[in-house]
Amino acid sequence: MQSIPVDMARLGSTMCVVPPEPRMTPDGEVRKDRDGNPLWVVGVSVRQATTRRADVIDVAVSGQPQGITEGARITVVDLVATSWEIDGRRGISFRASAVRPEVAPPAVTTGGSSGRGKSAAGGDA
Repeated sequence: MQSIPVDMARLGSTMCVVPPEPRMTPDGEVRKDRDGNPLWVVGVSVRQATTRRADVIDVAVSGQPQGITEGARITVVDLVATSWEIDGRRGISFRASAVRPEVAPPAVTTGGSSGRGKSAAGGDA
């Protein structure tokens, strides 16, 4: 299996479309990473910045992501794609070191008052 780092800067936006849930084995057990931490999976909508095309990928992460809800803009940290093949089936799985809520940029205020001029009632301020 080959792991390929994904350049998140080339993607336009990422959004949670399926909230975090434990990643299960076919036997109904919670999967664990190499360190014994439970794995969680988040359904992520990924849109390329230059197109209207969007894809949904399942991203596995160690430990339960906090503050992630359906429809929320998110940040995926250290995303890696890994190709796999088992019993004649093949695909690509995605893993990240973290999935976090996107931090909104600070609000920009416009049209501030300098304290001089007319009041709303028409008189001098």
